[in-house]
Amino acid sequence: MDAFDITASALTAQRLRMDTISSNLANVNTTRRADGTIGAYRRKNVVFAPILENAGNQFGPVGGSSMAGSIPLKPAKNGFSIGTDGRPLLTVGINHTEFGGAGVEVVKISDDEKTPMRLVYDPSHPDANKDGYVEMPNVNVVTEMVDMISASRAYEANVTAMQSVKGMAQAALEI
Repeated sequence: MDAFDITASALTAQRLRMDTISSNLANVNTTRRADGTIGAYRRKNVVFAPILENAGNQFGPVGGSSMAGSIPLKPAKNGFSIGTDGRPLLTVGINHTEFGGAGVEVVKISDDEKTPMRLVYDPSHPDANKDGYVEMPNVNVVTEMVDMISASRAYEANVTAMQSVKGMAQAALEI
């Protein structure tokens, strides 16, 4: 049943990612905030984190987590970090852990603060500044479409994984 839970968590996460991308595309020309004040829409990003079983708690977003204690490592072998017991370790950001994955969760939906807003010269626009420039959202339609295709493919891959697990469960019941 763990395989069903893992793929279901991935399906839910990718659906939310597609919804967020749709929201970004719908607001590509929005120059006012929800309260009516002038200010362009900021692109939203979905932040995922692994759900680690046997950990006793959830680690933070990838690259932002910390562990109490350290696990001694040997040099990487075939691209995997190897624990002192010879088993490959799951890599989460720069942290290493022996705990197996139990799915993915959405940690937060954040505003894209790194990408600058676009300034478009349109003195006739009601939201233009005194120089005639309008601050437009930092949403790039091409980037959003690439992200939408990526999310769609990830969703399809997880549907295929779910069907494979279902087939294996049915075969096990026939034995």
